[in-house]
Amino acid sequence: MNVLDSTSPLVTLRLLQQLKDCGKRFKIADSTGAKLTGIDLLTRILALRSCLERDVLSHDEQQVGIFLPPTVVSTAVNLAISLTGRVAVNLNYTVSSSVLKQCSELAGLKQVITSRKFLDKVGLDVGVPTVFMEDLKNKVTVGDKLFAYLNARFRSATSLHSWLGLDSKTHNDPLTIIFTSGSTGQPKGVVLTLGNIESNVDAILQAINLSERDVVLGVLPFFHSFGYTVAMWTAMALPCSAVYHFSPLEARPIGKLAGEFGATVLLATPTFLRTYIRRVEKEQFSKLDTVIVGAEKMPIPLAEEFEQTFGVRPIEGYGTTELSPLVSVNVPPCRGGNAQNYREGTIGKPVVRVETRIVGIESDQPLPVGETGLLEVRGPNVMLGYYKRPDLTAQVMHDDWYRTGDVGFIDKDGFVTLTGRLSRFSKIGGEMVPHILIEQAMTDIVGMDDQGLVRVAVTSVPDPKRGEKLIVLHTKLPVEKPELLRQLAATGLPNIYLPGEDGFVEVEQIPMLGSGKLDLKGIKETAEKAFSN
Repeated sequence: MNVLDSTSPLVTLRLLQQLKDCGKRFKIADSTGAKLTGIDLLTRILALRSCLERDVLSHDEQQVGIFLPPTVVSTAVNLAISLTGRVAVNLNYTVSSSVLKQCSELAGLKQVITSRKFLDKVGLDVGVPTVFMEDLKNKVTVGDKLFAYLNARFRSATSLHSWLGLDSKTHNDPLTIIFTSGSTGQPKGVVLTLGNIESNVDAILQAINLSERDVVLGVLPFFHSFGYTVAMWTAMALPCSAVYHFSPLEARPIGKLAGEFGATVLLATPTFLRTYIRRVEKEQFSKLDTVIVGAEKMPIPLAEEFEQTFGVRPIEGYGTTELSPLVSVNVPPCRGGNAQNYREGTIGKPVVRVETRIVGIESDQPLPVGETGLLEVRGPNVMLGYYKRPDLTAQVMHDDWYRTGDVGFIDKDGFVTLTGRLSRFSKIGGEMVPHILIEQAMTDIVGMDDQGLVRVAVTSVPDPKRGEKLIVLHTKLPVEKPELLRQLAATGLPNIYLPGEDGFVEVEQIPMLGSGKLDLKGIKETAEKAFSN
């Protein structure tokens, strides 16, 4: 595995140095009104760390659960846990209580840090004892605060790192466990190391060059790998600042936050961008110069509409939880992007120290330039593995290469283009039929709904004659099914790509995950239930 040089600094040391360098300059804020400088944040983290070590965490407690939305408080909690040398486990508050309990049990959590207000709002049970921030606040003593302030102000970052006992850590030591979205099955605990996160911080610095003038708009939750690595760790371990809101779908408070703090960088999904186009005032996004989207294909008309509305054209990047998450990104023109590192319609080139290749879906053998197959990735961003599941880890590793499950090709200039996902194909009559291609063609015909959400999603159910049968889940459509199928056939898609008129299922809402992705598991279960006979 391509790992970081052992002499490169740990990301925890980099964090301490940046917070000290930031000093009295603004570093972090959120939509609750909290706002801190770098030195104030460091003081708060150190005081909270002391309280946790003394009053909350047991000596043998290696994983600590966190159940909070992205705010100044949850950032401080995450970083305080990391500075104890333990593993932070941010739990997903958009799943059911039963899934939460599974995750807590799998990660071996003894307790979860949350807040009464938040727990009451989401109405979920995490399955293990809880520690409330409201109580912790009262346990942080004057001595904790004073000692933290003196250490933050007068001790060097190197000395502080050593005093915290972090010098014994290596790049291979776990920093977090992030559970996969569960879009295609049960969530798996992805173990990411200090070196994994450090590699992403370096990659983002080199690709986007975040500086003191930048303000990252953090709307992705910390249980999401992009939220955890980019919006939190990268923003805190580089000279930029960050502002947070707890829901990526609440466009109005996000717009207000962006306008108040002059946000320059936004990480989102195409689904979220559609909401912002309709509900964010133009002047609120006036300082944005970099908008990076992932998780799903960005339609060119959406990029054009966003650019017409806010004056900045979104670009695509790519990553997965197992890859910490960043693999590749297009560099926008405002950050030095040109023909060598920016090509619309692709997910960009691999970031520094990361390699990509395409292998045959059936053969596992590397394919020539331009041929379509399965994307594999190698580099210091590859996870340590799935927690306590070496069997599942072995299934996705091909020597040192991680099998992404995404299908695509690499052109002669090194740009990667994705054409689908292995789990999003049906084998019909012996031919691989891509769901995403059909969805895109249908969306071009029916458009999005009034909320900017997708109207159609394609899946399949078993078919005794042809192997599988295409099923279209849809909300209320603006055209009748026969006309939709006529227009779909007119696009030139092969007949085998066309669903039958009896393969449509109307639903109130297309199942979605909290991350903005389609809930593929929920979509398939809905289809299977409808066609159970």
